[in-house]
Parts: sequence; C-alpha cells; structure tokens
Amino acid sequence: MTIARDELSEFAPAGTLRGGVVVAPVKSVSFVTKGDDGAVHGVPVDLMRGFAASLGVPLTLAEFPNSGQLTDAVAEGRCDIAFMPRDAAREARVAFGPSVYLMASTYLVPAGSAIHGVDEVNRAGVRIVAIANTTTARSARRTAPLASIEEVASVDIMTAMAQRGDGDAFALSHDSFLGLLPRLPGARILPGQFQQTGVGVAVPPGRPRALALASGLVEEAKASGLARRAFDAAGFTALAVAPREA
Repeated sequence: MTIARDELSEFAPAGTLRGGVVVAPVKSVSFVTKGDDGAVHGVPVDLMRGFAASLGVPLTLAEFPNSGQLTDAVAEGRCDIAFMPRDAAREARVAFGPSVYLMASTYLVPAGSAIHGVDEVNRAGVRIVAIANTTTARSARRTAPLASIEEVASVDIMTAMAQRGDGDAFALSHDSFLGLLPRLPGARILPGQFQQTGVGVAVPPGRPRALALASGLVEEAKASGLARRAFDAAGFTALAVAPREA
C-alpha cells in the first residue's frame, strides 16, 4: 500500500509507533502474555510488529493490566495504536477502524455451580466478577441488572478469585476463557453469550489520516495472511479472522 508522508507523521508523530497492549495470564485475541524473558507475545504484538515493519519505523509497546487503562492511553495520545473490543463508551473516546475478530462475551462459573445458562446469571444474589472499565463489564451490567457486579483491575485478580470460588459468575470473552479453563478445575464456560462486538484497531481521536492508515494496514493484514498467521501463532487456529471491510 502507498503511504503518504502526512499519514505517517500523524500515525506515528514521535517517529516511533507507540503501541499499547493488555497483559494477562493467558492469551486471547486482544490480550497478550509475557514470557520469561520479559517480552510480550500475542496477536496484537504480531500485528503491530508487522505494521511497524511495513512503515519502516521502530515499535515500542506500553503494557496495561486492562483494556480500560489502554483506552485511556489511546484517548490521551500516549499510545498511537491498540486493539480492543469496541462499544459506544469507547467509540466516544477513541477512533476505531476495522475489526480483526468478532468477540463473544460469556460467563465462567466455578466448580459445583448451579448456574447452567447465561440467562440464569441475571438473578438477585448472584455476584458477577468483571474487569473494570471494559466493554464486557458494561454489557454485564446492562444485561444482568438484577445481579451485583464487582469490578477488578486485572485478569490475574479475576483468575485468583475464580480459583477460590470467590464469585458466582466471571465475565470475559469466550476466547479468553479457553486459555484460563485448564487453570480452573471443575469450572465451566456457559453456552451462549451476552455480548458480541468487534475487536478493532483504535487510534487517538482527531487523527483522521492516522485512522485511514491504520484501517488500511488492518485490511492489508487480512488480505496478506498476516492476521491469520498472528492468530495461528497464538494458538487460535480454530478462530476466524473478521471478514474484510473494504
């Protein structure tokens, strides 16, 4: 793809592409993990490395414990690019381009739970645990108004609570739970979903040329196979890359 100078200067104004990632105990399409060497690995990392290489600029990565803090960093211009689930609250703060994945949010219940379906979570006395300031937490509040919601700062904290059975239902994306389930003996992922949304590329607001460039890079990643290779390298061989939007 042809890249105009003004697009690149708006996309990476510091001369370095500043990406942001959410670090979690296990990978999802939007979460990354950290290796023993301290390096981060996952779909967003592979995509952003590919983008930086095609643009001929260095890449730096800032790490965050949840997508709410990552949203703040992009909205404030501290990060030039990120991949995150989108909803109306986020769309009011950052500019979204195409999605790389269509994400479904559901609940995980601990061993011995009497809850067997998503609809059963919306009951008085049910305690939902969700990650603070995320699309999943907001959707859980909206779709389960009779339950109580406890928001925690990171997936690490949620995982520890699920291991202790400290909560009735734990809200995350289905692809995130696939990696967490082996750490939670007896736990079950509930069938169905209470939210479906895209995991899209996000850039700071007020940068239309940056958004156009980021959008083009995402669509090129789908066409070239970069996105598929990133999914496969992260272990998501059974998950589909979102269809091309242009």
